[in-house]
Amino acid sequence: MPRRAPLPPVQEDGGAGHGEPLDLSAVAEIAAARCHSDADLIPVLQQIQAHYGYLPEVVVFELARLTGIPASRIFGVITFYAQFTTLPRGRHTVRVCQGTACHVRGAHEVLHSVQKALSVVPGETTADLDFSLETVACLGACSFAPVMTVDGRYFAKMRGSRVPAVLAEFETSGRDEGDG
Repeated sequence: MPRRAPLPPVQEDGGAGHGEPLDLSAVAEIAAARCHSDADLIPVLQQIQAHYGYLPEVVVFELARLTGIPASRIFGVITFYAQFTTLPRGRHTVRVCQGTACHVRGAHEVLHSVQKALSVVPGETTADLDFSLETVACLGACSFAPVMTVDGRYFAKMRGSRVPAVLAEFETSGRDEGDG
């Protein structure tokens, strides 16, 4: 079986869609400082994701090249743990609780309203990268069900009719002046 040549440094946008090369120097810095064995992979991935906001494919291949850890093993860790994402995340994260208390008190209505307002389904990010939508099993505020959070801020006893106003609070908060 022929040996595969080592992967060259990739100069792509990493899936960000902006057409500009992704600066991979942070991968090298983090790997050099923190990745001394396979056991260090999770904290290294956490730090890299904190830097880029997600783990683009080009970053994973660069980490594999630098550390000698097979890319398949790195992707295995990324896809196993829910904390990691290979897709760009929105500036704001909306979480809608689907736990029992929230479910029986109308969480489905809240989730439907969020999906309609943002035109995404759970696990997706809006095209403008403003919002990512997630469902969670419990937000730990059952007495306030149904509950939704935006960037960790809790919204209690939610109703679908309140969703647009809540989301509107965050739509402009992440934009610079003059962004329209």
